Amino acid sequence: MTKDVIALTEKMPDPVTVLAGLYAGGPDLRINTLADGAVTQLCTPAGHPLVSVEVPLLLQVPGEVTRLLGPHTQAPGTPLWWTEARASTALAEAESLAGSFAGRLATVLDGTVWPPEAAHTDVVPLGAETIAATAPDATPPAVDVLTDRAALVIQDRPFIAMTSWLSDALSTAIKTGRALQIVTPPHTRLTLPTRTALGGHPHRWVVQHSPTGYYDGLSGAELHWTDGAFTPVKNTDGTTRGADAFTSPSNNPTAQGEQQLLLCFRTLHPATENLLLGTALETAFQHLTGMAPAGWSTAEPINLPWSTRQLTELARARAQRSTPTWLIAIGAPEHPAIATTRIAHTPAGIEEHITLALGYGPEEAVPLTALPDLAETLAVRHGLTSLLTTLRTARRDLTVPPHLELPPLPVSFTLGPDPVGDIGLPHAEDPSLTPVPIRLGPVTAPALHYRLGDGTDPEAWTRLQQLNQHLASGVRRSAS
Repeated sequence: MTKDVIALTEKMPDPVTVLAGLYAGGPDLRINTLADGAVTQLCTPAGHPLVSVEVPLLLQVPGEVTRLLGPHTQAPGTPLWWTEARASTALAEAESLAGSFAGRLATVLDGTVWPPEAAHTDVVPLGAETIAATAPDATPPAVDVLTDRAALVIQDRPFIAMTSWLSDALSTAIKTGRALQIVTPPHTRLTLPTRTALGGHPHRWVVQHSPTGYYDGLSGAELHWTDGAFTPVKNTDGTTRGADAFTSPSNNPTAQGEQQLLLCFRTLHPATENLLLGTALETAFQHLTGMAPAGWSTAEPINLPWSTRQLTELARARAQRSTPTWLIAIGAPEHPAIATTRIAHTPAGIEEHITLALGYGPEEAVPLTALPDLAETLAVRHGLTSLLTTLRTARRDLTVPPHLELPPLPVSFTLGPDPVGDIGLPHAEDPSLTPVPIRLGPVTAPALHYRLGDGTDPEAWTRLQQLNQHLASGVRRSAS
């Protein structure tokens, strides 16, 4: 198990200050570096990690401290430096060492520490058992337990964000054929990027709701530890047993009047030298929030001001290594909006797969009437191939709680001009369809916008399924 401690400072933690903080345990400890210097570890003389510290991150995007650490967190104003340390609780003194490290940084560099009760500046004497502890088998700094089947990350934070620590653990799990399993208490919530990353089998969010009880925070399946991983408990008939804590009304406060608008869209561009990526996402933000994204990054917290040029340069550099780009964009704090984008170079061109979520309170109108105009702009100017919009009752702050939430309901689906051409316009706008689609864009190469509902009608799923079947039959016919 590990404990996270974060120093939030006005001044940049230079290497000398970081090393001085790490030597809170005395001069006999070792310093190691990992990930090409991105992680510094304080270790016992025999090499057992005590505290792992990431390279300090300059946060230039307002609202990230509050979004990820809670509204009552005290911190300097933006910009600020975020220096995160993880302490292994395999050794008794490690947590106090992390607190002393963060406390020393905050004292020297005019800052604060999260959680505040962890901060101090004392020298931490090490016991003989800790000094003698030898290095365990190599594991990523974020992984607490590594088995043949799973990489476990145990965290007690208000929000589990897709940090670079967690991204590294996920990458390691995938490369080695393991499941990433994040274990948290029941008061923890996930950010949407973390929820997206855990969407693929066999990864899990494991919620501990009693000393011996666990359940999947996304599916509600009761879990138990067996053969080196958390797996579902089966009933006598072979079905998965559901956890009462996942559905119990006493544990599941509803989002009263709060809603989330979800857009999943895909764009396709020719791989030209002048291509600028991120413009489709920027357009969606402008139409639905009135402003461009506030910032972007490849992990949380979001630290970079929004720049289509910079993210294009990153995607181009990764494409040269045949590596897809995954990034996160965030909106201004006063209007919750967050998006994930996967950019990949394929034989067809440069593809952007974008998921955008926006939160609305009880007194805020969801801009459903803006969707056709947004769809047309994306189709005409940004290479849209498809856009599915859904609406759900859920938290305005866009976090994911470990209890049952109502599924989203379809609002509309837009098919871009190239897929319409592949299917055939007569088939794609068959007058027997209900409802009849609306043409968007040029007469010679229109996109088609299908209105499915207002986000309150469950039958919209049936209409979407029927539409997909109809369009798929057109693809098969044109292929033959």
